[in-house]
Amino acid sequence: MPKEVVVIGLLALAGFLAGGVYTTWKTAKLLAIILLVLLLVAVGGAVLWLV
Repeated sequence: MPKEVVVIGLLALAGFLAGGVYTTWKTAKLLAIILLVLLLVAVGGAVLWLV
């Protein structure tokens, strides 16, 4: 599998998680923080995969 496909998948996952953070922030802050951490892991993984 080309590495660009993995990077695009991780960035798509990060976008999905960002939407979850935005949606849950007003109602469930703990869940939003957990999603934010997962978002940062996905973006970091995408960056590291490119390097």
